[in-house]
Amino acid sequence: MVSLLTAFTPAAFTLAAASDSSGLIILVCEIAFVVIVVASMWIVFTKAGEPGWAAIIPFYNFIVLCRIGGKPWWWLLLLFIPFVNLIVSIMLSIAVARKFGRGTGFGVGLSLLAFIFYPILAFGDDQYDPAG
Repeated sequence: MVSLLTAFTPAAFTLAAASDSSGLIILVCEIAFVVIVVASMWIVFTKAGEPGWAAIIPFYNFIVLCRIGGKPWWWLLLLFIPFVNLIVSIMLSIAVARKFGRGTGFGVGLSLLAFIFYPILAFGDDQYDPAG
C-alpha cells in the first residue's frame, strides 16, 4: 500500500508535470497537423473549382471530395461500415490524385499521410483536370 508521504514526493510531482507538458506538446502538434491539412484541403478544393470553405464542414467535405474524384455522393454512407471505410477512403484518394495528374501511390499517400501529401498537392503546380 502506498502511503500519502510517498505520493507527494518531489519525484511524483516531476512525473506529473512531465506528463502534463508532454500532453500539451502532443496537443499542439495535433492541432498543427489539423491546421496544415485543412488549409491544404481548402487550396485543393479551390484548385478544383469547389468552395474552399467546404474543407471545414464535416461530411460535406467528403461529398465535395467525391465530386472532385468523380465518385457518387452516396460513398459517404460507406464510411459508416467498418473496414469498408478504409478501402473507400483509399479509393477516393486515388481518384482525387488522378484528377490532379498524380498516380496510385500518391493517392494512397493522400489517404494514409494526409498531412504530407495534401500540402504537396495544394502548394505544388498540379492542375485539376476533370477528365483526368
